Amino acid sequence: MSLIAAATLLVFANEAALVVTAPDTEYDIGYEELVAGHDREALKAIEECEKLSDHDPARQINHAVALARVGEYDEARARFAAAARNADRYELETATGDWVDSRVLARRGLAMIDRGEFSQYVALANR
Repeated sequence: MSLIAAATLLVFANEAALVVTAPDTEYDIGYEELVAGHDREALKAIEECEKLSDHDPARQINHAVALARVGEYDEARARFAAAARNADRYELETATGDWVDSRVLARRGLAMIDRGEFSQYVALANR
């Protein structure tokens, strides 16, 4: 079992946006804000978290998701890429109950940026 048990939620019917949390911990990595669609607040929570390393894969993934949702794709790509090559890797639980390696989730995030799925989210969120 990893140090951080994380859950990944799939949101938006056909557009999977990755959001991870560390349940039963004191770490705030923007989970609630991301689920609620408050992406700027999620960025603030993630960036102000002092109890979890910037190099933690769950934090990197959530940071990437928040950045992508506000249209900062280059920064999001950098965070997803860092999580994909991170020496620390965790099995993260998906909303469907599947356990997925954090590197796999990070690569999925990169693919979502490549497919423009986050840009569709930003367009919908800004209407």
